[in-house]
Amino acid sequence: MTTRRIPVLLTSVFIIATCGILYELLISTISSYFQGSSILHFSLVIGLFLSFMGVGSYLSRYLEKDLLQWFIRLEILLSLIGGGATFLLYLAFSLTSYFYGAAFLLIALLGTLIGIEIPILTRVVRQYESLRDAMAKVLSFDYLGALLASVAFPLILLPTLGTMRTAFVVGLLNLSVAVLNTWLFRAELPSYRRLLAVCGGLGAVLLAGFIYSFQLVGFFEQFLYRDEIMLSRQSAYQQIVLTRWNKDVRLFLNGNLQFSSRDEYRYHEPLVHLPMQLALNREQVLILGGGDGLAVREVLRYPGVEQVTVVDLDPEMTRLGQGHPALLALNEGALNNPRVKVVNEDAYGFVEHASDYYDVVIIDLPDPHDTALGKLYAVEFYELLAKRLSVGGVVITQSTSPYFAREAFWCIHHSMNEVFPGLTLPVGVFVPSFGPWGFNLAMQAPGRLQPPGVPLAEQADSLLSASLSAYNLPLRYLHTDMLEGLFVFDGDMAAVETERNRLENQVLIRYYEASWAQWR
Repeated sequence: MTTRRIPVLLTSVFIIATCGILYELLISTISSYFQGSSILHFSLVIGLFLSFMGVGSYLSRYLEKDLLQWFIRLEILLSLIGGGATFLLYLAFSLTSYFYGAAFLLIALLGTLIGIEIPILTRVVRQYESLRDAMAKVLSFDYLGALLASVAFPLILLPTLGTMRTAFVVGLLNLSVAVLNTWLFRAELPSYRRLLAVCGGLGAVLLAGFIYSFQLVGFFEQFLYRDEIMLSRQSAYQQIVLTRWNKDVRLFLNGNLQFSSRDEYRYHEPLVHLPMQLALNREQVLILGGGDGLAVREVLRYPGVEQVTVVDLDPEMTRLGQGHPALLALNEGALNNPRVKVVNEDAYGFVEHASDYYDVVIIDLPDPHDTALGKLYAVEFYELLAKRLSVGGVVITQSTSPYFAREAFWCIHHSMNEVFPGLTLPVGVFVPSFGPWGFNLAMQAPGRLQPPGVPLAEQADSLLSASLSAYNLPLRYLHTDMLEGLFVFDGDMAAVETERNRLENQVLIRYYEASWAQWR
């Protein structure tokens, strides 16, 4: 009996450790999707999980008899609660205002139950081996399971199954531990038939949830996005959703609106044409982000452009930009143009290791709500970009809203001005889908704009007016009479002093979260 029991129990430890970490990652990921601030939510979920695991470990001391049967009951409960965790979180966010309460309850239940597991199994193994050997084996298998989960979740489970299906799969894994132990040790379990029947019924429910998970996600997403959902896809990096209402196509990444086809030109025309008009040359253009292809569309209006390099981390996003009918209609097939080179790589790493020089750099990235994005708005990143800008080159970055996130906007401005002193120009526009929005534009000296002397905004206004008139581009938003207003900010959006965003402090994230929290 001993030779059969130990391998089965250690295999169980490995599986339940894998499941436990996956539950943590699922709740953290979904909380980040729905509420933003991945650092905050991952930290809170992990901290609360560990705390409740401590509670569970303490409670395990009160279980003295029938340890194996208690362990099987725990696995059944975990498979029920954990397998349905994503469903419950979608339900709470879509149909109620109690998302955080539901998330906390799930963390408390799962953490406590997981905390009871390992002490029980250690005590069972202890019956047949010394305490030293029992602890060593149980903990080693526990850590190995945690390693597997941490690797499999971002690389395999999330991009291939998504959050809903992954939760049901993990629930079935937990249930398989209960079935395995019930069947192999049925001689020691008087109620093994009842346990197997419960496992069978629960397994059918979880399997049905897995099979119909896309329908379930679609049902809840219809409440989240209201409009018709044309596409919902989970990549290795983000949840991508395309919606349509009449002629309005919208792109959402992790629940955050990226553009509306009704007014995206009010965003992309300033983002692209201001730097393209102010640069000394425009043969080599680098776009960081912009996997939807809309910024590329505007760049390709210039016949002198020789190559556009688009660097977007997510290959799924650029594939959609190259092939989805709705995006192709909007970007005019820009990403399939022979002058366009698509690179799926982290923007920071690409710039750090690049050897080419670029005349124009356009940074079209999501807002800086976590450190992975915050580093792309840091002084150190702008220093890397400055090394890759040709003489007279221009760089522009989207910079969130100067109204809704005033400190964050000016933090980006001041950080960029550290690298391009006196040659950094803030730009403000109005996009109905977003509200007041902003960019920051900087130039590599010597260029078309020169400090000191005439204020930079006046120089830019004069040069842009002449240049736009000369090119006669088919623009819908930008025109010579409104250019001066792009560089004027109302009192409630005017410049404020902030710290500079650096890799060591990532202060921009704090400004961003504090500002937007006032409007949620």
